[in-house]
Amino acid sequence: MGVRYPHPFSRHASCYIHGMDSAPLPIALDSAYQGIGPYDELIGPGGKPRPAAQPLFDYLARLKPDDLDTRRAAVDAAIMTMGITFTVYSDGANIDRAWPFDIIPRIMAKSEWSRIDAGLKQRLTALNLFIDDLYNEQRIVNDKVFPIEVLAGSKNFRPQCRGITPRFGVWAHICGTDLVRDKDGTIYVLEDNLRVPSGVSYMLENRHVMKRLFPEMFETCSILPVDDYPARLYDTLAALAPRQGERPVVAVLTPGIFNSAYFEHSYLAQQMGAYLAEGSDLIVGKDDVVYLKTVSGLTAVDVIYRRIDDDFLDPEAFRPDSVLGIPGLMRAWRAGTVGIANAPGAGVADDKVVYTFVPKIIKYYLDQDPIIPNVPSYLCMYDDQRDFILANLDKLVVKPANESGGYGMLIGPRASSKERDQFAERIKANPRNYMAQPTIDISTAPTLAGHHLAPRHLDLRPFVLQSDKLYATTGGLTRVAMVEGSLVVNSSQGGGSKDTWIVDVGTGA
Repeated sequence: MGVRYPHPFSRHASCYIHGMDSAPLPIALDSAYQGIGPYDELIGPGGKPRPAAQPLFDYLARLKPDDLDTRRAAVDAAIMTMGITFTVYSDGANIDRAWPFDIIPRIMAKSEWSRIDAGLKQRLTALNLFIDDLYNEQRIVNDKVFPIEVLAGSKNFRPQCRGITPRFGVWAHICGTDLVRDKDGTIYVLEDNLRVPSGVSYMLENRHVMKRLFPEMFETCSILPVDDYPARLYDTLAALAPRQGERPVVAVLTPGIFNSAYFEHSYLAQQMGAYLAEGSDLIVGKDDVVYLKTVSGLTAVDVIYRRIDDDFLDPEAFRPDSVLGIPGLMRAWRAGTVGIANAPGAGVADDKVVYTFVPKIIKYYLDQDPIIPNVPSYLCMYDDQRDFILANLDKLVVKPANESGGYGMLIGPRASSKERDQFAERIKANPRNYMAQPTIDISTAPTLAGHHLAPRHLDLRPFVLQSDKLYATTGGLTRVAMVEGSLVVNSSQGGGSKDTWIVDVGTGA
């Protein structure tokens, strides 16, 4: 049975949910609604709010009929005024678009989040041990736990990084882990983003907007904060500085204003008190030290938070035609005069085929079972699994190993027979590059669609930091598919976002 939400203040709803003050909030259960999964993040069995969401529903019940429309208009105006934007490269008409934001938050109980927090930290710890091993002893390959053919086919393994062990043995200092909830309530890891994960600035701005929108909720409810992320990020980066004991010079390396995440680059630099720099602003000296060009001369840089891909990072080591990177940066990093986050080569673990081995990776390095499971997956590189995938393309989601943003994948149940046939040929031509998963009937949450609340699918991207310490955001960026029935939450393909509230309500979920 799906969940359907008519206008929150219409008096024609089929049933009411009553808050503690008995004010009715009309939210209906409509069994005729099709295509939306049975698990809703805010509405539990019997059409009642989940315990963590009860205060929100009590609050909404006290609002006047047009209050949500008025507040949404205020939010849209604030987003435009604040310049919170993202870029769609395929859209030639507009470079920047206002960030799509839904004002109904996603809520989760702290009691449930505590387990997720532990699972995120466990996963990043194991992945960093794995990356360090691949660039050094390769024990996991020699012990035949991780197939050599997967490593040999990795687009993101960088031979230039062999023999390097970064400070603390950490390669992926910032990780964005995508989580989804299935129809039975199980939380799964959908993928790990270890190269240049983005979205955290939108998480922070979503919270700032919501504090202005619902100040009473933040005064009366125990909503755990996310505002400390910039300070935590700075501490993570500062720990990588080769010159310990003094305030390090940190630079955020951006491709420039036309990059889709430029808002985030400039936002985080400002929040941390770091320099925002393009490759042409930096130079590597004869002493293998990275210097920033300033009006008062050259300033030595201790740590680079790079927001460009490996291929463009250093034309001496990678693509010689790159104009975005810094010639000699790899020399400086190898010499230990500069820290880089995320480290070059960290993307070897940011591969959807490698993802399927993460439970074994956790067991191998930590001797633990995964706290958060993977989505069940199949690998096209194995004959028997490939035969199963090809025979069931109409039931599976097939993903290429290294694409991001929801591009290049096949959602079998929604694809045409022609699209499935074309994808089958791609799989046969390059089986190492594809993996498949069953279609997850991911959870929904009420979302303002026009003047009505409607269920929309969503995921969650928490951010995890590691250097000398581990830290995970309390919640993260909830991304929501704004199109009815869609499973694609990426902003580049029509998705939006919500604020994520981790609420301390004891044991409710």
